Amino acid sequence: MPAMPRPLAPLNLVLVTETFPPEVNGVARTLESWVQAFQQRGHRVRVIRLRQPAEGAGPDRVAGWPLPFYPEIRLGVASPARLESFFRRVRPDLVHLATEGPLGWAALVAAERLRIPAATSFHTNFDQYLGYYGLACLGPLAGAYLRRVHNRAAVTLAPGERTRRRLLDLGFQRVEVWPRGVDSRLFHPRHRDPALRRSLWLGPDDLLLLYVGRLAAEKNLGALLDAFARLRGQLGSAAERVRLALVGGGPLSGALRAASWPGVVLAGVQKGEALARWYASADLFAFPSCSETFGNALLEALASGLPAVGFDSPGVNERITPGVNGLLVPPGGDLSEAFLRLVRDGDERRRLGAAARRGAESQDWQPIFDALEDRYRALVQAPGKRDVVHQSSR
Repeated sequence: MPAMPRPLAPLNLVLVTETFPPEVNGVARTLESWVQAFQQRGHRVRVIRLRQPAEGAGPDRVAGWPLPFYPEIRLGVASPARLESFFRRVRPDLVHLATEGPLGWAALVAAERLRIPAATSFHTNFDQYLGYYGLACLGPLAGAYLRRVHNRAAVTLAPGERTRRRLLDLGFQRVEVWPRGVDSRLFHPRHRDPALRRSLWLGPDDLLLLYVGRLAAEKNLGALLDAFARLRGQLGSAAERVRLALVGGGPLSGALRAASWPGVVLAGVQKGEALARWYASADLFAFPSCSETFGNALLEALASGLPAVGFDSPGVNERITPGVNGLLVPPGGDLSEAFLRLVRDGDERRRLGAAARRGAESQDWQPIFDALEDRYRALVQAPGKRDVVHQSSR
């Protein structure tokens, strides 16, 4: 009788991030799934993150300072010496750096000093975002900084092949794909809520377009709002049977409330089952962003059975297959034409939505985290990567 394989020893992991729940964004939700997955596998997980307003100080919580032009984003402040002391105490096998701000840089330096393997993940095109805030001149400098941080790590994990290729073209090294999954049990068409739709004055045959994400300049919301206004004009007397809901918060929230766009509902930040109800209660997902690395909200919408309309841009065109689960519009084109097509053709809308759900069901987190665990073990076992802390304790 063959011997049973010996169980692998649990890993001791440290995640370093400047965004984490209760903050609400795609990166924070991905990292929450990361923590839950590795804890469920029996690994020891610690998170070094920013201190929330109601929290006290702690060795794994650091102060954060808001960006002047985008106060919703905070940068962590910690010295390499402080993090080196933390690492010596907890003795991690591997450090995963999820953000590249001052906190991530300090953790990278500390890990290097102790010869602890460090992996980074690339979530946000910050070098491109600066152009949306009148700081395009700083884009090359930001890109050089991001490249320097990631190239000092053992591996950079990109969310998709298009992002991986872009990073390689920009001089990033050792870039691999860490895809994203979706909780297809939470985000499911069964959560459709007639009461929610009635609260928006929508009947069973009326249509709800939905956007989920930050209300921020880099999400290209102007293109969505202009397209929705044109759609209403094309629908004539039927315009009042169509609504657009914007779910999320961000720096544009105040301006959007003040503008009071006809037919547009600001639903605020939604989480968990409440968010799942908004997805499932809609009929069409509208995603105007052209600056995505992945688009977590897009995958959640597909899992909820929504056909999606977006621009043919990286991160979006890896999720939407035209004519299969949604429609793509050339960058700079008019989203209203795709909206009108699906508003008028209920059969196509339902066909695309059903295919969207079937495709999302195959993107479960379990095999994704299995592969990531294997990659971590390879990094830990690589020659020359036995850290100073473990050597000194032998």
